Amino acid sequence: MFTLDAKIPEGPLEQKWSRHKKEMKLVAPSNRRKYEVIIVGTGLAGGAAAASLAEMGYKVKSFCIQDSARRAHSIAAQGGINAAKNYPNDGDSVWRLFYDTIKGGDYRSREANVYRLAEVSNNIIDQAVAQGVPFAREYSGLLANRSFGGAQVSRTFYARGQTGQQLLLGAYQAMMRQVEEGGIEYFPRHEMLEVVIIDGQARGIITRDLVTGEICRHEADAVVLATGGYGNVFYLSTNAKNSNVTAAWRAHKKGALFANPSFVQVHPTCIPVSGDYQSKLTLMSESLRNDGRVWVPRKKGDDRHPNDIPEEERFYYLEEKYPSFGNLVPRDVASRNAKIVCDQGLGVGETGLAVYLDFRDAIARDGEDVISAKYGNLFDMYENIAGENPYKQPMRIFPAVHYTMGGLWVDYNLMTTVPGLFATGEANFSDHGANRLGASALMQGLSDGYFVLPSTIGNYLADIKPGTRYGTDHDAFEQAAKEAQESIDRLLNIKGKRTIIDFHRTLGRIVWDKIGISRTKEGLEQAIEDIRSLREEFWTNVYVPGEKANYNKYLEFAGRVADFFELAELMAMDALDRNESCGCHLREEFQTEEGEAIRNDQDYAYVSAWEFKDRNGVLEEALHKEDLNFEFVELKQRSYK
Repeated sequence: MFTLDAKIPEGPLEQKWSRHKKEMKLVAPSNRRKYEVIIVGTGLAGGAAAASLAEMGYKVKSFCIQDSARRAHSIAAQGGINAAKNYPNDGDSVWRLFYDTIKGGDYRSREANVYRLAEVSNNIIDQAVAQGVPFAREYSGLLANRSFGGAQVSRTFYARGQTGQQLLLGAYQAMMRQVEEGGIEYFPRHEMLEVVIIDGQARGIITRDLVTGEICRHEADAVVLATGGYGNVFYLSTNAKNSNVTAAWRAHKKGALFANPSFVQVHPTCIPVSGDYQSKLTLMSESLRNDGRVWVPRKKGDDRHPNDIPEEERFYYLEEKYPSFGNLVPRDVASRNAKIVCDQGLGVGETGLAVYLDFRDAIARDGEDVISAKYGNLFDMYENIAGENPYKQPMRIFPAVHYTMGGLWVDYNLMTTVPGLFATGEANFSDHGANRLGASALMQGLSDGYFVLPSTIGNYLADIKPGTRYGTDHDAFEQAAKEAQESIDRLLNIKGKRTIIDFHRTLGRIVWDKIGISRTKEGLEQAIEDIRSLREEFWTNVYVPGEKANYNKYLEFAGRVADFFELAELMAMDALDRNESCGCHLREEFQTEEGEAIRNDQDYAYVSAWEFKDRNGVLEEALHKEDLNFEFVELKQRSYK
C-alpha cells in the first residue's frame, strides 16, 4: 500500500522553495565524483540535467535513443518559453504566471510545484541568454515578448518559430562540453528496457544497443527518466515517431505510480490530416493565434474559396464567445470549440474537419514583411506541406494530439514512488494539471533539469554511502536482463500476418475516437473492450521481421506498441473513473450547454495515481489519490469570457 507523500514544504508559498533548498542535505564537492547518476533521455530536461550534474562533479551516464541528442523531440517546439520578467510592463509577475498556470490547468495541479516553476522561470531565460540562445529582441535591445493562450500579458520569449531548437542547442552544447571533459559517459542509440531495483531502490537500467542488438547492463546510485510524453499512443500526433512511453511504462511495472494518464493535450493549431498514408501530424505554433484570426463560414456547406466569403458571413467563433481572450484562449478551450463548429457542419476543406486561421487583417495592418519576420519559417513549412500560400489565403487547421500532462507520479523533489528513481520534464505528471498553457513545456523541462533536480537529487544521494556498488552480475540485473530478452524473443517468435503499423494505426483510431477531444462513459467502456481484444490479437498475429542481434527498427517499434496497448487501457480506465470535466478531460455528461467543462471539486480534486498490479489478459491497477489542497487560490469555474 502506497502512502502518497508529496513532501511539500511548510510555510508561505513564496518561501517554500527557498526554505526547502536551505533544509535539504548536501553532498560535498569532493564526494560528488564518487556518485554515479544515470539519465535516460537527452531532450531539454535530460540534457539540462546531465550538463548540470556533471558540472557539479557527479559522474553521469547519459542515454539517447537517437543517433544524436540534437534530434530530441524538444527541437520541435516552436512558439516560445514563458517567464515572468515583465519586460513589456503590462502587469506580469511571478504570482500572475503562477495563477494563470493553475487556472489554465483547471485547478488540477499542486500549488507549490506551480509556484516554484513560475519562480525559477526568470532564471531559465538568464541561463539561455548566457548560452547564446538567439531570442528575438526589440529595437531597444531588450528581449522581445509575445502573447500566448491563457494569459492577458506578453511573457513568451521566442526565437522566431525555432525556440525549442535553439534552447536544445544550448543544453546540447553544455552537455557535450561535459562529454568532452569526461564528466558524462554518453550512449547514443540505446533504448532503456528495464529499471533495476535492489533493496527497494533504483540502482540501474537494462538497455538494448539499437545498432548491435546487445542487451547491456548499467549500474548507478540513482536513475533519472527524462524520456518525454506518450502522445504517440494515438498513432497520429505532433510527436516525433521515436517518442514513446516504454521507459516510463517499464518503470511503472516495477513500482512507480503512473499519474493522470488520461490528461492528454490536443493542440488546436495543427495541419489537418490529408490521407491514410500519414504517420504523423505537423504543429503550427500557437503563437500564430497572436495575429491570425480563427473562423469558419456561418453557412453550412459553404465551399467558396475563403477569400470570396465576405466579412459578414464569417463566424469568428472564439472572438464572439470569449471576448476577453479571443483567439488566445487556452488550448483545451480552442480545441473543443473547433470540434463543436465542425460537428455543426461548419468545418472547411474536403473532410469538413478544419477551420481557418487567417492573417489577412494582420498583413493589412503591419505589412507582409513584419509578419514574415515573426512567422516566416512557419509560413514556409505550411506552404511546403499544404501547398497553399498563407500570405495569400487562410491556413486550414484542426486539433491534434500534442502533449501529455500525465506521467510518472513524483513528489516535490521529482522522485517517483521508487526511491532513487526520478522523473523530469514531460515524463512526470508535470506541473500543468489538466491542461498545459502554451510555451510552458520548455519552461518545465529546463526548470527541472537546470534548477530543481540538481538540488533535490543531492538530498537523496546524501543518505547513500559513497561508492556503494552491487555489481551488474547481481541477481536483480540478471533477472531484469532476462525479462528484457524474453520480451524481445516473444515478439520475434509470433510470426503473424499483420504489420506493427497496422496494429498501431488501429489502436490510434480507437484512442482518438473514444479518448480524444471528448469522452463518454459508454465510449470509454467500449474502448477498454476494443483495446483488450486488439491487444490479444497483437500477441498472436503481429509480424516482426528481422533478427534481434542487429539493427532492427521493426523490433523497436513492436516493443513500444506493446507498451502503448497497456497504457491506452489505463488511459481509458482513468478517464472512466473521473466523473467530471476538467481541462483536456471533457466527459460529455459533464458540460454546460455551451460545451464548457463542469468540474466536481468535491469529489475529484485529486491526482489519480495508479499502481500496476498484474497483467494476465486484463490490466490490473489500483488507484491511489493525492488530494490537492488549495491554500492560496480560490477554486472556481474557469472563465475566459
